[in-house]
Amino acid sequence: MEQPPGFESQEYPNHVCKLKKALYGLKQAPRAWYGKVAQFLQFFGYIASSADPSIFFKRSGRAHVVVLLYVDDMIITGNDDAEIARIQEDMSVRFEMKKLGELNNFLGLEVERVKDGIFIGQQGYGKRIVDRFGVHQGKVHSTPLDTNIRLKRDEGSLLANPRPYRSLVGSLLYLTITRPDIAFAVGLVSRFMQEPRKPHLEAAKKILKYVKTTLGMGLMYKYNAKVSLHGFTDADFGGDLDDRKSTSGFVFLCGDTSISWCSKKQATVSLSTTEAEYKASTLAAQ
Repeated sequence: MEQPPGFESQEYPNHVCKLKKALYGLKQAPRAWYGKVAQFLQFFGYIASSADPSIFFKRSGRAHVVVLLYVDDMIITGNDDAEIARIQEDMSVRFEMKKLGELNNFLGLEVERVKDGIFIGQQGYGKRIVDRFGVHQGKVHSTPLDTNIRLKRDEGSLLANPRPYRSLVGSLLYLTITRPDIAFAVGLVSRFMQEPRKPHLEAAKKILKYVKTTLGMGLMYKYNAKVSLHGFTDADFGGDLDDRKSTSGFVFLCGDTSISWCSKKQATVSLSTTEAEYKASTLAAQ
């Protein structure tokens, strides 16, 4: 590390400092922090998930505890209250921690415990982007896009300043974390970030108006829902009017609620509806 201002050595002005441990802001600091926490949790019997290394779990019979690590934020949940209290106490001894109580907000996601289960949404975030981009009046919109909409790359006049469009689409992309109903529509308008035009902006604003109409929508995980996994896939055929590539889509549900979904343009042109459908199925199976 370069010598910090005010602490330069007069004798060795061109020397650098050798660090004894990672400092906040270094390139390797996130990895060093993760390694430290992972080693600590593994010492107490927690196993990192093979699907997501930031999730750790510990099982003992029917009791299980899950720890989610995101940078320096952590969620601890499970059905073993004694183990949860124990790992919290052990971690507070090793690390400087602040307990924030029952989870109600995480990375812009609102978590609400209601009578029938747990509701996860982004109503506050949705309202902020509605206010930010000035969508306050207008008729009620029951769908994110018109069913007959056909957007093309070079149709309509170029926007004088593309930055507001890019900001709007980026904000809508984050909203798809809890809103699978807008995933396809947002994916469609995100294809024109390089040179957005007036029809693209109108379509993006239409999505935002739909969001305003449906601010209270989100994911409802019911307590007594049957734990059964179902997956569905679909694809259009040559839906992109510029390059005739198709779009894949899938959704997985646990019980009656979505847990994973995707709408993605295919990388190559499909020569038949069957080929497009197979590509969508492959994407879902990965």
